[in-house]
Amino acid sequence: MTISTSTSADAISTDIDGLLATDREAALHPPKGPLHDAWVIARRGLVHMKRQPEQLSDATVQPIMFVLLFAYVFGGAIGDVGEGNYREFLMGGIFAQTIVFTAFGVAMSLANDRKNQLVDRFRSLPVSTGAVLGGHAVANILKALLPIAIMSVVGLLVGWRIQSGVLDALNAYVLMVAFAFAMVWIGVLLGSVVPTPEGVMGVGFVALFPMTFIASTFVPIDPMPGPLKAVAAWNPITTLADALRQGFGNPNLEVSGSYWSVENPFLYTWLWIIGIVVVCAPIAVRAYSKSLEK
Repeated sequence: MTISTSTSADAISTDIDGLLATDREAALHPPKGPLHDAWVIARRGLVHMKRQPEQLSDATVQPIMFVLLFAYVFGGAIGDVGEGNYREFLMGGIFAQTIVFTAFGVAMSLANDRKNQLVDRFRSLPVSTGAVLGGHAVANILKALLPIAIMSVVGLLVGWRIQSGVLDALNAYVLMVAFAFAMVWIGVLLGSVVPTPEGVMGVGFVALFPMTFIASTFVPIDPMPGPLKAVAAWNPITTLADALRQGFGNPNLEVSGSYWSVENPFLYTWLWIIGIVVVCAPIAVRAYSKSLEK
């Protein structure tokens, strides 16, 4: 079996050894169920992150870079927002953007597995497709907790404060994790349809990156031209950022016009989370199953 050299030889060797060990274990013991199988795949992903720390750059370096860049470079030009400072307004948007980029992690993992032909080994193992995808989902949800924690600390250092109660702040953090879970299924779909890591980066960047700027992530949307403001108002990234600001008690500007989405950011964002999971999850599983047949 030919293995691509896109990842380190040691990591690939470890993967193969682990999978062979799983083969031997399956021959000696009966299957332990899909939940156990999913956790084995998730643990593999977590070990990969530990042995290839460069994979964590999007979860560590990038959030810090964005917080510092917008807080100190653009913050001085924008000034205060509403009744608070720009840094408190900024953090909701930074959180939202980073959570959206969760899709890249799982898409890259799946694309790398396909490129390195590890999917052939998965097909030979007594595990279900759902366990493989579930393992990737669990690993990337756990990975998403890292930038949330890092951004919280960095935000506090640059002047961000949680002005709300404990329950409201907890609701905001739960919303972030739930939205990350939804984005994982978009990543699964992307990684199943696009066969290479380079293609994933190209397609994902073009599709997701503009959406994070046509939103209230970094600036209020009210000054935007009419059609663009309407798009931003119904953009779930806008309502995610606004809901986080609301949950943390941070400043946010009102939007002129009647937009139910920005008037009910928590509810609208939850509707998107449920819709993405209900629609994308079965499509992603089907697409991944078809990719294994190629």
